[in-house]
Amino acid sequence: MNSYKALNRQVFTKDAYSLVPIRYEDRMDIMRWRNEQIYHLRQSKPLTAEDQDNYFNNVVAALFDHEKPDQILFSYLENEKCIGYGGLVHINWIDRNAEISFIMKTDLEGIDFEYHWCTFLSLIQQVAFEETGFHKIYTFAFNLRPKLYSALITSNFTHEATLKQHCRFEGEYIDVLIHSKINNLYLRVATLSDIDLTFRWASDPEVRKYSFNTEIITKSGHLEWFKNKLSDDNCIYLILEDSLGNALGSIRMDKMGQVGVISYLLDPRFHGKGLGTSIIRLLEDYIIKMSEDINVLVGNVMESNIASVKIFEKLKYKQIKEENSLKFVKEIR
Repeated sequence: MNSYKALNRQVFTKDAYSLVPIRYEDRMDIMRWRNEQIYHLRQSKPLTAEDQDNYFNNVVAALFDHEKPDQILFSYLENEKCIGYGGLVHINWIDRNAEISFIMKTDLEGIDFEYHWCTFLSLIQQVAFEETGFHKIYTFAFNLRPKLYSALITSNFTHEATLKQHCRFEGEYIDVLIHSKINNLYLRVATLSDIDLTFRWASDPEVRKYSFNTEIITKSGHLEWFKNKLSDDNCIYLILEDSLGNALGSIRMDKMGQVGVISYLLDPRFHGKGLGTSIIRLLEDYIIKMSEDINVLVGNVMESNIASVKIFEKLKYKQIKEENSLKFVKEIR
């Protein structure tokens, strides 16, 4: 099986269904489905076997080795049998958004249409929001398929826009509907049920390497510390979640008068996806709204923790050199 350099995880599953990097062996089935459903595609003429071979050999094959390809395509499988294909296309890596594309086996377009679209959307959100950390995904669809729009609404996509008479179809101009979903991030108050995931994050070797206390932590020691923090009136302890309800990291603020000392950590699976900047920004907003007595935020960082240093610099914290670390300070009021 081919693998995408742009992805750490290659296979995404839900029950009997999965997405795997698009398979060469599925190309002729895909060609047949596209030709049978050409009426709703941005495809001007039926594909030939030569067209399809050229596309897979020259376009698809090159996608796997790119760190930031313009599309990421998958075979959609039911119990290892291909029954559709799709993925993320027109990818904008700067703005972190992408269009969704999906076609299923033509004889599934009847009563199974909405079921498979909802299943595919659930899987492609794993790719877009969990794996690549995209901010937004959307569909661009001719106004010809009312079942599609109900599947999108069921999957919590929003009808963002209608482009009036945007495309010519069978001699008439028809509308294009755009539906989208944004991967909103939220902070919620930590509870005792978060003990296992916070222990897993905190005990990760990469996390410990950049901690001021690099000693290995125990589950019992973490439990005692965690309970104390949850019951401490001078501590605000929050969990970062995405639109799918996945816990991505935690951030803590310990009050010292009008100063809040912050400490955060992320699930190691989501390192390098810009979440450090997001979690601190969200904390700043949270403190401004919820705590009137905190005027200044402080973060202490080891000099070797380059990623955190860059985050605090990006967020306009003032850097103060200390003996064995860097202190970052920001007035929020």
